[in-house]
Amino acid sequence: METGSVTTPFGRRSMTLGMLASQVMAGEIKPDQSVDKWKLFRALCEAKPLLGIGDRALAVLNALLSFYPKNELAQGNGLIVFPSNIQLSLRTHGMAEQTVRRHLAALVEAGLLVRKDSPNGKRYVRRDRAGEVDEAFGFSLAPLLARAEEIEQLAAAVMAERLHVQRLRERITLCRRDIAKLIEAAVEEEIPGDWQGLYREFRDLIEGLPRSPTTAQLELLLDELTALRTDILNRLEIRVKSTKQRGNADYIERHIQNSNPESSSELEPSFDTKQGAIAEQDKDRGAVAPEKGRGETAYPHGQKKEEEQSRRPDVRNDGGGLKSFPLGLVLQACPEILAYGPDGGIRNWRDLMAAAVIVRSMLGVSPSAYEEAANVMGPENAATVMACILERGGHINSAGGYLRGLTRRSEKGEFAIGPMLMALLRANAPAGRKVG
Repeated sequence: METGSVTTPFGRRSMTLGMLASQVMAGEIKPDQSVDKWKLFRALCEAKPLLGIGDRALAVLNALLSFYPKNELAQGNGLIVFPSNIQLSLRTHGMAEQTVRRHLAALVEAGLLVRKDSPNGKRYVRRDRAGEVDEAFGFSLAPLLARAEEIEQLAAAVMAERLHVQRLRERITLCRRDIAKLIEAAVEEEIPGDWQGLYREFRDLIEGLPRSPTTAQLELLLDELTALRTDILNRLEIRVKSTKQRGNADYIERHIQNSNPESSSELEPSFDTKQGAIAEQDKDRGAVAPEKGRGETAYPHGQKKEEEQSRRPDVRNDGGGLKSFPLGLVLQACPEILAYGPDGGIRNWRDLMAAAVIVRSMLGVSPSAYEEAANVMGPENAATVMACILERGGHINSAGGYLRGLTRRSEKGEFAIGPMLMALLRANAPAGRKVG
């Protein structure tokens, strides 16, 4: 049993006020106080950041607890263990004895153990005639029992903090997703506003977070992201409300426009109608109309025809429901195509469509594949898709097959250009503001 007297360390190890405080605290243990040693050890593992101990020190403490014969730490059972460093090394899976000694010192300094050294510094036990422990020299586990309630409170605080951080990260992730999706929707719907500026503000907030942020930094980021999301939602709600107010009139107008399926302005480009009229006039004058298939020989590989279409600003198509995006956004997402524009630049949609014809030929896309895409998607959208294919050229094995696949998906209403542009916009973001 323990005498309760204050002991000083053996040899050159000095006595400290912290050691004295631990011994005084150990002397204040209530006679009936007890705690499950393994439950307490699990609490220690949780509370280690606040106690200033590491994993290896806990491994040594685990070995010491394994030498304690009972599951319940109690003063009546004796609280001193006295294994040698060799035995501790074996139970710590071969930890070097020098490392064992270092971590034992760390546990003592942290106030979790008390040394009770013998006159010669050895660890051993004296027993009475009945075989009961009379006096033992080694390490006292009394501080663990004395601080059991404090350790459990520290463990609960660490677990609560961890849960709080986890919830903060979850809410930040949801905010990030909401903001990115809302901005993307606004761009796709062509809603007026400085969406690029809002996106840059969003990226600045995310990239300003350190690799290992504190709880306060996470809370601040969540507040800023929530405010930004609210701002975006307010802008979109204003747009929705204004759309609802004129919804009936817009519906009636669209219904009137779509009610005439014979309208040439919706079914075919205006320049085709003009060419048809000219052909009829020539026929009336006795001219022979070109036979079917001959017209293709007038345009080798179909390239001249594509260039002629691209130079006509009145060539427009609804693209099977695909929306056209602002030219500035397309060029920002696909800067590679700028080099193929007239005089090395692109100033309008006509320049972009002319550059797309050159890129089409360079990438080996057949004239028929590109013409089909232009008919299905519309000339502007087909040129935009060619710019995207050029930008992703290193990841696409067959540009022609890829374009035909997108055309088929567009016919079924399964393809949208917006996500492709936004992905390229993120990939081409300036360094330090790269979208992720």
